[in-house]
Amino acid sequence: MPKARPPELHDDADARSLARRYPRGLRIDPHSHTWAQVLYAVSGVMWVEVGREALVVPPQRAVWLPAGTVHSIHMMSEVEMRNIYLHERNVGHLSRRSDVFEINGLLRELITSIAEYERTHVRDETYLEAAYRLAMLELEHAPRSSLRIALPDASDRRLDALCRAVIDNPSIAISFEQHAASVGASVRTLARLFTRELGVGFAEWRRQVQLAVAVSGLAEGRSVSSIARSLGFQPSSFSDMFRRELGAPPTGFDPSGTLSEAASEASPEQAQDKLSTDG
Repeated sequence: MPKARPPELHDDADARSLARRYPRGLRIDPHSHTWAQVLYAVSGVMWVEVGREALVVPPQRAVWLPAGTVHSIHMMSEVEMRNIYLHERNVGHLSRRSDVFEINGLLRELITSIAEYERTHVRDETYLEAAYRLAMLELEHAPRSSLRIALPDASDRRLDALCRAVIDNPSIAISFEQHAASVGASVRTLARLFTRELGVGFAEWRRQVQLAVAVSGLAEGRSVSSIARSLGFQPSSFSDMFRRELGAPPTGFDPSGTLSEAASEASPEQAQDKLSTDG
C-alpha cells in the first residue's frame, strides 16, 4: 500500500494544507503525523481506521486527528482530499483524542479555500493566519458524529475474519450462522466474542456497518432504493431503520448539507413522499 505524503511540516509555521486526488480503492498504510490533522474530502468517501474504530467519512464529515494518532485510509470512491495540518502549539483548545465532526458550509469553504490558496498563490501569512484561526474556531464548535464502528484487535482470527467479511458485504441476506460457518466457529462462540470484544451483538454491529455504507452511497448520489436492496432491505424498511438510527430519513440526506440539518428539516411525511417517488 502507498505511504502518506503530507506537506513539509516545519516549526517556523503554524499550519499547512494539502490538496490531492486519490482513485477509488486506494489504501494508505497506517501512519501518523507530527502535527494535528483535519482529514477531509470535499468529494468522495473515505474509510478511516483509528485504533480499534472505523469511521466512514463522506463530504459532510471530517476527522480530527491529534498529533501522533496512527490511522489508515481506504478510498471508497474517487476522493478529492483537502486536509489541513496544525502545529501543536495552536490546538490546545481542541480535543486530545480523535473525533469526527460535521462540516457546515463555512467550514467546508474555509478548508477548501485555504488548500486552493496555498496551492496557487504566493504565501500571504496575514491572510492564512486569519483563515486558519477561523477554521479552528469552527472546528471547536462543530457538531460531533456518533457513527463509529468498533473493530476487533485481531487477536482472534475468526472474529477478525467475520468482521472483515461483513465490511465487504454487510447485506442481511447473509445470516450470522452462515458467517460463523465460513470462519469455522460456532454461533455461540462468536456471539460471546462480539459482546466481549466489541461491546455489542452481531446484529447491532452489522447495522452500524450498513449505516456507514448507506451514508457513503448517499454521498455518492446513489438512490435510496438501490442502497436498500444492496443491503438486503426493502426501501421502506431500510428508510425506517436509517431514520431510527440517525434521526433523519435517507431521502433527506443532502450532499451539500449535514445529517443534523436533514433531521431538523425533513418531516416523516416528506420522507415517505420522496421514498415513493424514488423507489
